[in-house]
Amino acid sequence: MSDTAKTIFTTGRRKDSVARIRLVPEGQGKITINGRELSSYFKSIDQLLQVKKPLSVVGLSEKFDVFANVNGGGINGQAGAISLGISRALLILNPELRAALRKENLLTRDPRAKERKKYGRKGARRRFQWTKR
Repeated sequence: MSDTAKTIFTTGRRKDSVARIRLVPEGQGKITINGRELSSYFKSIDQLLQVKKPLSVVGLSEKFDVFANVNGGGINGQAGAISLGISRALLILNPELRAALRKENLLTRDPRAKERKKYGRKGARRRFQWTKR
């Protein structure tokens, strides 16, 4: 079995962000996003923890290398998309991890997205200002 046969490819989505994940077993725990190191791509601690959470929940942080290509949306949406992609990859690798990942709500795609603007309104819900005179 070659290295390419062991590599797992998955996709994660959140808001307008799409992350393509490549999980490589027998790694050193290195996470690379769009060719940059994790800590240089995400500055916020919340985003760093969100990306690392699937690996830390199952206790496999140092056993896999993660390569992610992510585009679209904002920085928080991208972190959520990467997290979902890593969770799905771990599930393909070992289906017994489903209970642990499900308990932390890591296998559910977050359906929240920006509400569309309606006609006759300033935004999705905001109305135009009413003037009496």
